[in-house]
Amino acid sequence: MAAPSVVSYTENLLKYMRLDQKGSAMAEYIWIDSTGGVRSKSKTITKIPESGQFTLDDLPEWNFDGSSTGQAPGGDSDVYLRPVAIFPDPFRGAPNVLVLTECWDPDGTPNKYNYRAECARLMNAHKEHEPWFGLEQEYTLLDMSDRPYGWPQNGFPGPQGPYYCGVGAGKVFCRDIVEAHYKACLNAGIKISGTNAEVMPAQWEFQVGPCDGIEMGDHLWVARFLLHRIAEEFGAKISFHPKPIPGEWNGAGLHSNFSSKEMRTEGGMKHIEAAIKKLEGRHKEHIAVYGEDNTMRLTGRHETGRIDTFTYGIANRGASIRIPRECGAKGYGYFEDRRPASNADPYQITGIMMETIYGGLYGSELKK
Repeated sequence: MAAPSVVSYTENLLKYMRLDQKGSAMAEYIWIDSTGGVRSKSKTITKIPESGQFTLDDLPEWNFDGSSTGQAPGGDSDVYLRPVAIFPDPFRGAPNVLVLTECWDPDGTPNKYNYRAECARLMNAHKEHEPWFGLEQEYTLLDMSDRPYGWPQNGFPGPQGPYYCGVGAGKVFCRDIVEAHYKACLNAGIKISGTNAEVMPAQWEFQVGPCDGIEMGDHLWVARFLLHRIAEEFGAKISFHPKPIPGEWNGAGLHSNFSSKEMRTEGGMKHIEAAIKKLEGRHKEHIAVYGEDNTMRLTGRHETGRIDTFTYGIANRGASIRIPRECGAKGYGYFEDRRPASNADPYQITGIMMETIYGGLYGSELKK
């Protein structure tokens, strides 16, 4: 694939990866920074539980220099990492683990960029509705010069058409990264439900879900972390920009599927329609947290609705909200919010969905 500027020899690495860890485990603490990127650092855990399975109680709170990630000023730079979810580590293998964390400030409040804390409270407040989410993460693979992978250096590939779910050389690029990511997610226990090549060449999608409540954001963020780490090994970059190439090329979204227990049972269409009506009333509030540069994507073209207009329909991929044809025929199921950009935060998406449909945390008035 790519020709990395720094040579790494896999065979040399493997002989070290096979070394005995002498009863200790390596925990990779993962967090989300001020730009919506992922960061991580490793911690040695000297005591492995007899069961071999770590719990959150086994993992200490840690900290990092928030002034280097845009999350704290230099004069008061400590930001604390609180473990919230544990996954097997597909890179280092057992007993090593990946640890998703929340960022907290020294005064005991969530860091400004910690969107998980409020999302978790909303999920807990409305858990009787048994919310299920499924997110479709689109992304673009770039070479080290920020050109879509496989594109001509001094031109463009042929028009869109043969690339979506394509098979064969010249139709798809970097399938090895996609396959490696799929396997790593399954190994880590991520609820990945599928993957496919997308409409623009070098653009792909993976789906995570159905997930219950806060689990949705946790699994998608760790899946993003795994994608970045795997692409790093192949000498490629991952872009979540919603419109990486201007012109007649599809953008990248994070289509968000939602249902409650009321929507999933016979007669559920009335609950779906009631939820859509509430979403229509807060269109601007949703757009505000549905990702950066989404104006470049939501133009009413290339399978999108317009950013300033709320629409919905059955099987309509040009609408803000799509009700799948099967659900329309049965009269129950779920709906798809097609507005979120590929770089949106899943905690903000799922959090505002719960807030709009079921109410905010601070009484009857929704929190602004």
